[in-house]
Amino acid sequence: MRRKSSISFLDKEHRIRLEKPGFSMPLFRILVVEDFAPFRQFVSSIFDERSDFQVIGEVTDGLEAVQKAKELNPDLIVLDIGLPTLNGIEAARRIRKLAPESKILFVSQESSPDVVREALSVGAMGYVIKAHAGSELLAAVEAVCQGRQFVGSGLPGSHRSPFIVRPGQRGDPLTPAFDSNSGD
Repeated sequence: MRRKSSISFLDKEHRIRLEKPGFSMPLFRILVVEDFAPFRQFVSSIFDERSDFQVIGEVTDGLEAVQKAKELNPDLIVLDIGLPTLNGIEAARRIRKLAPESKILFVSQESSPDVVREALSVGAMGYVIKAHAGSELLAAVEAVCQGRQFVGSGLPGSHRSPFIVRPGQRGDPLTPAFDSNSGD
């Protein structure tokens, strides 16, 4: 069995992995925080299918998430809200202080607009309802890794598609906004 040799290093923008001379691609290092093992495995398996994502850790509670975020300094943290020991929102508050460069994407069964607003107010870049993770998780991760905010569909009273906020765009992501490029 031959292993590919790869070299990782950090530049100003993001981590780069070189697998062939003259070829490079962004490599986003991901920490998955989920207490329900089957869903955690599902999330990790989605990333395993992509060469530009690398799961560097999986943890099952909020305190572990804070410790691993500080230790590993991931590019992205996929974080549940309903976690033992320390809930995801409080974990995100602590992570923002210890690993401010890490982007946070919540993936939770919580769908209350108030919970989503609170999650985004602590510095998360995105929010996906677990029931929609199969269809929205990759789009959310790509948006967040590009510095765009992503709010998935499935919020109560909302039957619209996911909402992406472009860098510099203002407004509440839970309030529909007209996108002049969408043709609406």
